[in-house]
Amino acid sequence: MINRRSFIVGIKSLSLSSFERKFLKKYKPWGIILFKRNIKNIQQSKKLTDDIRKIFKDEKYPILLDQEGGRVNRLENIISFENLTSDFFGREYLKDPAKAKIYYKLFVDKTSFLLKSIGVNINTVPVLDLRVKGASNIIGDRSFSENPKVVSSLGNFCIKFFHDNGIGTVIKHIPGHGLSKVDSHHYTPFINKNLNYLMKKDFIPFMKKKSFFAMTAHLVFKKIDKLNTVTHSKILIKLIRKKIGFKNILISDDLSMKSLKGSLKSNTIKTFNSGCDIALHCNGNYKEMEIVGKNSPLINKFIIKKTSQFYKILG
Repeated sequence: MINRRSFIVGIKSLSLSSFERKFLKKYKPWGIILFKRNIKNIQQSKKLTDDIRKIFKDEKYPILLDQEGGRVNRLENIISFENLTSDFFGREYLKDPAKAKIYYKLFVDKTSFLLKSIGVNINTVPVLDLRVKGASNIIGDRSFSENPKVVSSLGNFCIKFFHDNGIGTVIKHIPGHGLSKVDSHHYTPFINKNLNYLMKKDFIPFMKKKSFFAMTAHLVFKKIDKLNTVTHSKILIKLIRKKIGFKNILISDDLSMKSLKGSLKSNTIKTFNSGCDIALHCNGNYKEMEIVGKNSPLINKFIIKKTSQFYKILG
């Protein structure tokens, strides 16, 4: 594990290309993230993840997927989870918390079974952003609720249930994306609330979470750091560590998103300089992958320690 680099990449298609094999052997990313474009059926997907792990000679090598349910359903070619949004479970929780917990556990158990069937061991859930009226629909029904306590409670269930199934989780988008009025895939969101407000609302669901991983938000909190997105802000990363109390591995959101200005090389370097542990790059573009690979450091003792702790839940 020690010679891996501190980044995660996506791949282009249903199987590894010759370039991707060479790339993985040369740059040794910490992990791989899959998307719908990589998943046709269970047999093909399992062969793909097996091929990746053979390169690293590590049966626990981190392979991630965004499988939230609802409209973020990378397993769409295998199964439909269209109606099972986080908002659905949040509304059920308000009606009957005990019953909702049972429903949600069944959902997580089924999702985990499918993820393990295709060789995925990290799901990038839960979304702990609040649902906010008037905000961009990029979060919308991906959020459990507008109530921070409901989001926090269901987030705790999500992490525990996936861990019980031997699947890691990534809380996102720390420290909170709910107030964004634009989609950070295309524009830079600016949030004008002060720290006191945020600590009582948007930041609450991320506190005391036992997830091994968290994903940073590509947005600017103008009254905390007016110049940098969270991903590139030493001030915000320190706040995440100290005030919110997240002590495990911090992964950037996708560095190819348009919210980040400047070159990919600069954005990669700034991601590590701010205090993020791992850079994420998703689109499978070969030239871009090489830029991220070349500018990502070797994993440090902290990442090795936390990865080893994650490996223990995998059985």
